Amino acid sequence: MCRNIRTLHNFEPPATPDEVHAAALQYVRKVSGMQKPSAANSEAIEAAVAHVAAATEALLQDLVTSAPPKNREVEAAKARARSAARFADRAG
Repeated sequence: MCRNIRTLHNFEPPATPDEVHAAALQYVRKVSGMQKPSAANSEAIEAAVAHVAAATEALLQDLVTSAPPKNREVEAAKARARSAARFADRAG
């Protein structure tokens, strides 16, 4: 489940609110152990996601780096190459 949480810092263009929300949702799901909460817990889960997303937005705004921003397409291509190499080893 946490494999879906992606690095959001130092990308051009910056992370979108949807990406921050998705990461917060994955984190809360992992910590709570609930993929799909019951109606009794849905309000608590939604509040937690909102808090984590707000904290993530604040963190991303406060972080500084001297490294140039990464390109999303280049990083995605690298990840696909790593995945292909990893699964090629298993196939053989």
